[in-house]
Amino acid sequence: MHPQELRRAWTEFWTARGHTDVESAGLIPHHPSAPMFTNSGMMPFVPYFAGEEQVPWEPPRVTSIQRCVRLGGKHNDLDAIGRSPRHLSFFEMLGNFSFGDYFKADAIRWAWEFSTEVLSLDPERIWVTCHVEDDEAVQLWVDEVGFPVERIQRLDKDNFWEMGDTGPCGPSSELFWDFGSEFGPDGGPANPAAGDRYVEYWNLVFQQFFRRDDGTLRPLASQNIDTGAGLERILAVTIDRASVFDTDELASLVRRAEELTKVPLGAGTETDVALKLLADHARTMTFLVADGVVPSNEERGFVLRRIIRRAIRFAYLLGVEDPITPALAEHTTEMMGEAYPVLRDQADLVEATLEREEEQFRRTLRSGLAILDDALADVPDGGELSGAVAFQLHDTYGFPLDVTAEIVEGRGRTLDRAGFDEAMAEQRQRARAAGKKGSLAAGDEADAFAAILDEHGTTEFVGREVLDVDARIVAVVPGEGGTVSVFLDRTPFYAESGGQVGDTGAMSGEGFVGTVTDTTYAVPGVVRHVVSVSEGAPVAGMTVRAAIDVERRDAIRRNHTATHLYHWALREVLGTHVKQQGSLVAPDRLRFDFSHFEAMTPEQIREVEDLVNADVLANDPVRHFETTKDEATNLGAIAFFGEKYGDIVRVLEAGPHSTELCGGTHVRRTGDIGPSKIISESSIGSNLRRIEAITGFGPIDRIRAEEAELSEVAQRVGVPRTELLDGVDKRLAELKDLRDEVKALKAKLATGGAGDLAAGAVDGVVVARVDGLARDDLRSLGVAVRDRDGVRGVVLIGAPEGGGVALVAAVAPESGLDAGALIADAARTVGGGGGRNPEIAVAGGKDASKIDAALEQARAAAGLT
Repeated sequence: MHPQELRRAWTEFWTARGHTDVESAGLIPHHPSAPMFTNSGMMPFVPYFAGEEQVPWEPPRVTSIQRCVRLGGKHNDLDAIGRSPRHLSFFEMLGNFSFGDYFKADAIRWAWEFSTEVLSLDPERIWVTCHVEDDEAVQLWVDEVGFPVERIQRLDKDNFWEMGDTGPCGPSSELFWDFGSEFGPDGGPANPAAGDRYVEYWNLVFQQFFRRDDGTLRPLASQNIDTGAGLERILAVTIDRASVFDTDELASLVRRAEELTKVPLGAGTETDVALKLLADHARTMTFLVADGVVPSNEERGFVLRRIIRRAIRFAYLLGVEDPITPALAEHTTEMMGEAYPVLRDQADLVEATLEREEEQFRRTLRSGLAILDDALADVPDGGELSGAVAFQLHDTYGFPLDVTAEIVEGRGRTLDRAGFDEAMAEQRQRARAAGKKGSLAAGDEADAFAAILDEHGTTEFVGREVLDVDARIVAVVPGEGGTVSVFLDRTPFYAESGGQVGDTGAMSGEGFVGTVTDTTYAVPGVVRHVVSVSEGAPVAGMTVRAAIDVERRDAIRRNHTATHLYHWALREVLGTHVKQQGSLVAPDRLRFDFSHFEAMTPEQIREVEDLVNADVLANDPVRHFETTKDEATNLGAIAFFGEKYGDIVRVLEAGPHSTELCGGTHVRRTGDIGPSKIISESSIGSNLRRIEAITGFGPIDRIRAEEAELSEVAQRVGVPRTELLDGVDKRLAELKDLRDEVKALKAKLATGGAGDLAAGAVDGVVVARVDGLARDDLRSLGVAVRDRDGVRGVVLIGAPEGGGVALVAAVAPESGLDAGALIADAARTVGGGGGRNPEIAVAGGKDASKIDAALEQARAAAGLT
């Protein structure tokens, strides 16, 4: 079965049974408790399983095909990839889910139907496991589908799923495929000696309990179903092949890796591992970049960079010298772009990102090899390379330990791995100490916020319609620095989110007066007002007047809508690979971070500004409305980075060009933004750029400040402001003439002193210190001294006005002296070099404090000591 056939069959099977087909979420999860990447099919549905959000589907059952990445924590399978027949860093998880709807009987019956009727699997080769205490599931397998009880095995912890230390949990039932005796002994999946014979391909989780803090279980009022079936494993089962690398898409990627490396599969164990790893990592890095992760040295970006470099490293060890990752990504997109359109949409970005990352890392490999070569030159055959050297290569230059080990062992030496581990442990200890230094405990405050959500629910935001409102205080939590956190039943204050800063303003009522200094979300949906109290005290139940700072909100609105226009304009000018990576919308400025590979030119900056200001001058309406996520996508709406969106989303149309998903506050017409100006463009990391811009009165204030500055400059230059350029040019020309005159006078004075220097010759050689002359002037003086009667050679050393050290040597023909040799040691003494010409040698140095020592070196070289 081809992967696309399986995807289609899965979706059709479950939608025919009343399930809503939910599109795969991205690989960057949004739930606060989520790991770094989406690593399971149920992760996008955690808020519904945890009871944090209302289930939006009717009936409450869904199906999905979720793209997943497992690269860290307990799911870190990196070392097994390529060696294990079924471990992958990227995989697709087929899932069907029920939120208080159907339960065990339907889940078991439908899993059996799909396995035997849709996949046409041989029932005799399927095994089932259930939890040791789940008699109900065992009986359902026997009664509902007629499954033989002798192929049902009971396990303990392996068949019990938990979301965390507390929360929803329950027994599970797993389906296994028997690959036959050639892969291990009989005895079913419970046999620990069975090896790779029995492979789990589907897990049915029955969420029927809630684990309390004391470890006890209570039944859930709403029982849920959460299943996960690995697409790659099912494909392997359908073709009766134990390795997922034999399935169509992965096998195709392995073949592409063979073509690029010119190494055939089957040539050796380690080369086979490398080819399979390249196939796996190709999908991982392609999807991560397409989903908005940018290679960097922090968090997700660091993990992505590690995967990319790991693939490059394995290719490098196979002898590949040309870039390989862009071609692997292109092949991934060709195969999987139909199922995941994001790959096609972001193809240019993906390939450009990987190409640059690979070029950069290959330079690292080359520089690391040069350092390693020097280190190995001091290690005799059979000797050991210091672990400290290997760690320096790894930590300072990014040179992988495995590459170091491969090269060291290939040259007949050994590597001190214990020393490397010791250096690594010391670094981690330093990192842990630094982390503890800046950490704060959440503790009681987090518990208080959770209790507010449980008791009072979410805060109603009314700030789009009104700017001040009477509201009731539902809770007050003491804060830091004399502030309190006030929670209202409704609020006009916008809480910081989506890059937009929180509102500030005033709050008062019943003898209480306070200033709202910040507004944030304490937990999702619950708005926290940070209040500095000036009179009285806020108490729960009090009615207060909550009013935002309108002028500040208006400034924030201008900058937020302008951010959308800049996003559109950047994509127009630089290309559709531009993707938002973060933003800040404040009252005084906006900041927009985006993916791009080089600095913007002044022309590109002007073009972006012109596009934005043209839309501002058009004064087009700005429309904010709610619609379904699918309809928003059809309208061409772009989702902002890092935001989570439900099925109903808020869309912002800013004029005819910009359509974004956004829940922030905005102006009513583009003309309300006022003039806008980019004030900076810079790099904030590998493949990441940042612009900062101002709107409204910001550009006007900037113009006024620059006008005042220009007027001051004109006054100092002594010309009217309208003639400033000509005046500055005139003054610069005058300054140049004066400098030339000074230089000429210095040279004249210097050569005029040639006679005095020549008079001090010893055995026809002059060695003297002359400060304050530039190197060229010192050279002219040296030649003048050399040309005096009775002088065979001259060495002049001094400190020029600009700093550093200048050295000059000049010798007469047939003097038997070498100018370069006269100052070679002296130049090294002052931390410099140069000066190889045998007749006139000029050199430079850094350390003027050692000039006297350098003069002694020159005298010694001339035979005067």
